[in-house]
Amino acid sequence: MSAADRRLNLYEHDCGLWRDGLCFAGIDEAGRGPLAGSVVAACVVWEPYSPMLPYIDDSKKLSESRREKVYELIVRRASFVGVGEASAQEIDNINILEATRLAMRRAAKGAPVKVFYIDAVTAVGLDGEERPVIHGDMVCYAIAAASVVAKVTRDRQMRAMEDRYPGYGFARHKGYGTLAHMEAIRKLGISPIHRRSFLKGTLGL
Repeated sequence: MSAADRRLNLYEHDCGLWRDGLCFAGIDEAGRGPLAGSVVAACVVWEPYSPMLPYIDDSKKLSESRREKVYELIVRRASFVGVGEASAQEIDNINILEATRLAMRRAAKGAPVKVFYIDAVTAVGLDGEERPVIHGDMVCYAIAAASVVAKVTRDRQMRAMEDRYPGYGFARHKGYGTLAHMEAIRKLGISPIHRRSFLKGTLGL
């Protein structure tokens, strides 16, 4: 299947829900796996039958420059965009799954809908009906849009951390456990944005 066909399928999935009279949001997250930084969630609501925007797709299938451009389109055209996050400290305190749920609740606050399509995560605790979808960013247009917003937001945060905590290479690896990142931790120690609960299993710290 071509990329264009895949993106059309995403949009047609949501059109089918709109035809059924459903108003809903898509929710996704970015940053569950890294050793540093927050986990970020986004919630996106489209007006029914709003025009299909180009290149909305699972964020992992887009280049960084394309994601940035698509992000700007989503923020301008969606009827609601909410972003929430849970910090490294919150991840350490309540675990990554609960922190992801917390970030999603924060992202969905104020959303003008009562139905939420969520990428895989269950029992989030939202004020409405939750419909988890496995690989939702490859199925649902609204979830795919949320995946882009979450990914771009988190990547921007990690680039900003490069200046605050130089030497770790956050702008390059975005906090993921690359060899260069782990070597930097051994050399510089743990920064305030590192997830200590993750590092215990990775470096024995």
